[in-house]
Amino acid sequence: MSCTHIGDIARLQQPKLSQSVHREECTQCFDNQDGPNGVDVCLTCFNGGCLDKERHHARTHAAKTGHGFTLNMKRKPKPSANRAEDEEPPAKMKKLAIVEEREEDKYEHKTVLKCWKCDSEHGLELPDASVDPHVQSLISGVTQSMSSARQSEVKAWEEEFAACEHTLMLEQLATGSIAASGLAHCSKCELKENLWLCLTCGSLGCGRQQFGGVGGNGHGLNHFEETQHPVSVKLGTITPEGGADIYCYICNDSKLDPDLARHLSTFGINVQKQTKTEKSMTELQIEHNLKFDFSLTGEDGKALEPVFGPGLTGLSNLGNSCYMASVMQTLFSLDPFKQRYLPTSATHWELCQELLPASCLDCQMHKMADGLLSGRYSHPRPHVSPSPTAPKETNPFAHDSPIPVFQEGVRPTSFKALVGKGHEEFATMRQQDAEEFFSHLVSTLRRHAKRLGLDAAKEPTAVFAFGTEQRLECGECKRVRYRVDETDTLSIPVPTKEKGKDEEGKVLYEEVALKECLEIVMGAEALEYQCPACQKKVIATKRTRFSTFPHILVVHAKKFQLVNWVPAKLDIPVNLPEDDLLMLDQYLGGGLRPGETELPNDEAASPGLPEFNPAAMAQLEAMGFPTIRCQKALLATGNADPEAAMEWLFAHMEDPDIDAPIQPSGGGGSSNSEPSAEQVSMLADMGFTPAQAGKALRETGGNAERAVEWLFSHPDDTGEEIAPAASTPAASVGGLATLPARFRLKAFVSHKGPSVHSGHYVAHIRTENEGWVLFNDEKVVKADAEGVRELKKLAYLYVFERI
Repeated sequence: MSCTHIGDIARLQQPKLSQSVHREECTQCFDNQDGPNGVDVCLTCFNGGCLDKERHHARTHAAKTGHGFTLNMKRKPKPSANRAEDEEPPAKMKKLAIVEEREEDKYEHKTVLKCWKCDSEHGLELPDASVDPHVQSLISGVTQSMSSARQSEVKAWEEEFAACEHTLMLEQLATGSIAASGLAHCSKCELKENLWLCLTCGSLGCGRQQFGGVGGNGHGLNHFEETQHPVSVKLGTITPEGGADIYCYICNDSKLDPDLARHLSTFGINVQKQTKTEKSMTELQIEHNLKFDFSLTGEDGKALEPVFGPGLTGLSNLGNSCYMASVMQTLFSLDPFKQRYLPTSATHWELCQELLPASCLDCQMHKMADGLLSGRYSHPRPHVSPSPTAPKETNPFAHDSPIPVFQEGVRPTSFKALVGKGHEEFATMRQQDAEEFFSHLVSTLRRHAKRLGLDAAKEPTAVFAFGTEQRLECGECKRVRYRVDETDTLSIPVPTKEKGKDEEGKVLYEEVALKECLEIVMGAEALEYQCPACQKKVIATKRTRFSTFPHILVVHAKKFQLVNWVPAKLDIPVNLPEDDLLMLDQYLGGGLRPGETELPNDEAASPGLPEFNPAAMAQLEAMGFPTIRCQKALLATGNADPEAAMEWLFAHMEDPDIDAPIQPSGGGGSSNSEPSAEQVSMLADMGFTPAQAGKALRETGGNAERAVEWLFSHPDDTGEEIAPAASTPAASVGGLATLPARFRLKAFVSHKGPSVHSGHYVAHIRTENEGWVLFNDEKVVKADAEGVRELKKLAYLYVFERI
């Protein structure tokens, strides 16, 4: 049968550099080009569709869009591709490997042009299509383009360092040339590696001890503290192209020096003659993260048993994506997420109105549900005989028991690209905080549901919502104020009690009971307060309770300590009850009680808000943004331009106080302007709450350095003075106030490493058939009972189900 539509192909264009070509896998399921059917790439929009008999996503796409031509793509590994590094599950990708890896060297490809107008059921294969030069050019454009997965990975790996005022306005003192490479050493010790050159005076100081055993005594930091010279460059990282690790101590971050060559010449360094001899900070962190792994052996030394089947599918690591994998495995172990996204997958794929499934959040959530829960991708990876030349340390099972065969795991590339799109942190390949990702995903799903007009109470994210009741009592007049806030996580501080050091000098901490952490959160605390009834500053008492209990309680264990102004994670063991049951009845609040008198509302004492631009407000509210957010956006952008306000809204969606009522300036040094999310986040990383950070910034006119001083001089101030009198109506918060409030541990996310932004995350999940299962990226194994008991103490996130 010949094709009568072949002339239509002349109108089709090759993919542009900016276009994503989904040729590696289907955008609606995880069937890929390595399978027997391959992937059909639409030659109009470059969507990837599978040819599975049940899912038939290529056929659905052709019928829905009317796009008639596809290019079927299959690949198989070349015999020479079975190298030693392929014998174990792929490690986290290194940055340089993205550029150096050549797909054509590893795989053989087969392509077939198909017309779906001639055969709407299977697509008519068109032989000898390469005779037409235009068709041949089109096929080459698709096969040689960067795939969507690789495109997002490359973009995400790129760290964009920016210049700061301290690098741009650098003042140098002419001090002469420094010692030649190999002879130079720290000015305060004998270290000759990890040296940082002060670009102001030329002093050489060793850096702080780094990942991977890189030594350092912190003399570079000491030099800054003594002189306030802000910018230093790491000598061993200078390249002939003018690249280098540059650090600004005032900004406390890596920066760019556009005039680095001239600045280095002041000290006799010719950039063009330099050779990079040390790893950059990014390379060190990636290497450090690769070395962290949770034990996959039991107490008896035997390898833990891999498990396979529905709900037991691994997530292949995309490069520092373990934080996302641990959260997604946990979410899809919960019945509300299973019921929302698995049974309705086929229906959504048929009815979805989005032209490109890769841009549809529902499509990607259904794809994740199908991938993780269906079991069709959970099977042992093809066996490869071990290479006698493979280094021993690459095998995590260095004993005589057989090496277990894990699964390939599905690659959540399109999901990560969509959920992280436009986000300053989650769009990158850097390691992130699992709790922050959980909160970001929940917010993203809720915004999506609201945009579609769905009932928020019926969405799966509703199971996390609960209310916290804040009770404030004036110490003099005894009047009270109640405030109810809606939240999704219970953050508990974990007290530090040092009990000594181990043989390597690492600090050891005493175990802390989870109940003790809860008592800290729920206990009473005194704070300074401007009482509107007494009209003076008094000592008030604040107490927190649950106003409602969630169906799923997520507990975030805050185990941090400031080290050189950087939050370091502490391995403090937290003891859960032996039966993993949590009883919270005693922490239920009850609101205003008989005999209590409410504090007066102090809004009248504050200046009123301006009159907001009605046209701009109407346009923003019509897009679905809450009124309070629209007002804040207009205040921040001049109260005139709705487009500027919309951009501000998208940039501040994740601000912790985005829904808090606007607090006009009322004297006391407060500023009218809202503190930026970056400023609040910086102070929150130091261990302060968003409310404390917001108040400190307002009290100091937005000056971050003065805000830090203010916070340390007001350690008991919780930010209550600027907090809203009633931020959320008690009736509108999620959860239930019924008793008993009994919760059982369903899952926990553990972290290994010195910081939440490095190291490795895994999830332990209690399953119905296998008991506790360890999800370590693509490795899914039956967990060892003793290992669960010990790792439970060091968990970062606990997930409890109400029973």
